[in-house]
Amino acid sequence: MTTRLPAPPALSRRGLLKFSLGASAFLATAGLGASLTGCFAQTPATGLIALRQSDLPVIRALIPVVLAGTTAPEATETLLRQLDNKLASLSPAMLKLTRQLFDVLALPVTRGPLTGIWGSWENASTEQIEAFLQRWQDSSLNLLRMGHASLLQLLQMAWYEMPDAWAHCGYPGPPKV
Repeated sequence: MTTRLPAPPALSRRGLLKFSLGASAFLATAGLGASLTGCFAQTPATGLIALRQSDLPVIRALIPVVLAGTTAPEATETLLRQLDNKLASLSPAMLKLTRQLFDVLALPVTRGPLTGIWGSWENASTEQIEAFLQRWQDSSLNLLRMGHASLLQLLQMAWYEMPDAWAHCGYPGPPKV
């Protein structure tokens, strides 16, 4: 009688670590390459302090999906200015990391493989953006999960600091002193 061993798993721990290391290196290289080659201007968009022109399509596409069920989509421009003010108050190192995240999302070479959105952000459907956010939230790569959390926190922080959002969630506002 011969004993058969179970077939080895398709992806071992070592294989997963190699894949994760390769993916992290790819993301870091793509983000660094985009910033070093000047693919995206480092100067703010007209009338803004920190947000660049290349960041705006990404953020405008994410706002209605991330803040669905609120009145944020009607206040997109106000929300952009609020987010811009928040980004301007970040440390230079944190602003650089945030810009690298936006660069990875805006650069077509990285946007397609990492988000599943192969066209422009303006043409992305709500379902595609939801799938991208779910993909990053459930990713085995810590870097993508951190990117997901950062995107959500940035948008939610900007929204819930606006007085327009307070009434929506039942908060009467700070007490009058």
